[in-house]
Amino acid sequence: MNDILPDEAQLWLWFEDSVREWLEAYGYRNIRMPLVEPTALFKRAIGEVTDIVEKEMYSFEDGLNGDQLTLRPEGTASCVRAVLQHNLLYNAPQRLYYSGQMFRHERPQKGRYRQFHQIGVEALGFAGPDIDAEQILMCARLWKKLGLRDVALQINTLGDSAARQRHREKLIAYFESHMEALDAEATRRLHTNPLRILDSKNPAMQTIIAGAPGLMAELDEEARVHFEGVQAILRQHGVEYEINPRLVRGLDYYNRTVFEWVTTRLGAQGTICAGGRYDGLVEQIGGKAAPACGFAMGIERLLALVQEDGVQPPRTPLDVYLVHQGELADRMASSVAEQLRDAGLRVAMHCGGGSFKSQMKKADGSGAACAVIIGDDEAAQQAVMLKPLRGGGEQQRVALQDMQYKICELIK
Repeated sequence: MNDILPDEAQLWLWFEDSVREWLEAYGYRNIRMPLVEPTALFKRAIGEVTDIVEKEMYSFEDGLNGDQLTLRPEGTASCVRAVLQHNLLYNAPQRLYYSGQMFRHERPQKGRYRQFHQIGVEALGFAGPDIDAEQILMCARLWKKLGLRDVALQINTLGDSAARQRHREKLIAYFESHMEALDAEATRRLHTNPLRILDSKNPAMQTIIAGAPGLMAELDEEARVHFEGVQAILRQHGVEYEINPRLVRGLDYYNRTVFEWVTTRLGAQGTICAGGRYDGLVEQIGGKAAPACGFAMGIERLLALVQEDGVQPPRTPLDVYLVHQGELADRMASSVAEQLRDAGLRVAMHCGGGSFKSQMKKADGSGAACAVIIGDDEAAQQAVMLKPLRGGGEQQRVALQDMQYKICELIK
């Protein structure tokens, strides 16, 4: 877990503003869920035989009433729970987004922390391939907006439940015939979640995984047409992609379309954004069956790429640094500062005393466009000294009633 200090937070603020504009351009609305949910929600939604539930969740017992609670490891289950609890799907499909902290106890890597931040996007109540493709197109637009390079798209389909069951039986039979090649993790998962074996990163198992039966051969016609529909829209918009038949995602609720945006610049785990369709989750959590599709992106990993690419967010500079010294001047200074803020200017008023010289040094270092200087003489005459700090110009005495106009002339 890490701190985000003021200089770095400037990048975060710029990113969050960019993302909010991007999401609103596609008609997505903000939703905010608690950081803590009942543990059972994640076990039911994500799947008990997954890395997240088995190894990574921060779960605990509420000492007051014995409830089993978990810091949210991802946002989709919480979002669907909130939609159902508040009946948001009643005759109204929803495009929603959220952002905030998630928690997983995993091995820290570059840009990956145990408290991390995600932007999550969920579209509920939309059944066609158009929403799957739209979400992929959304991501492509964001990468362009952020100026990211070396980001590639991988897609796959997991089909529907009957196809997955047929595929599951063939996978088990195949891996049982190669038991000597399976590591302990794969052996443990063989009869509980064999699809996850395909996602193993163990180099010693890659040859055996490459020969495993594919899901594509098991697809029903409806799922095949859906996947072809997604691809047709991507081709229409010139979005390059690779079909990766081993892309299965780490959560049990996915079906049909799954996708990942990956980079080679963040180490072995280069996924920066991932998602797909999860048509069964709404019913699984207790609602009436409804189609759904969504994705999430890790902010820390995205910002690591942004910084590597040398993208510099625009800073919001101060307009005025207010310097003051003397009993009359000190009383007048806060009134002047508030007057300027009322006019929409960004003003830092010097606090803590000090000589004019030391205060002017702070003013120079503040990045402000100009300094407003008030001594007792100025206060007595209802005037200020105005000194440009950027681009040259002479210091001048200005009557209080003309101060705002003169400052606006300087900074425009």
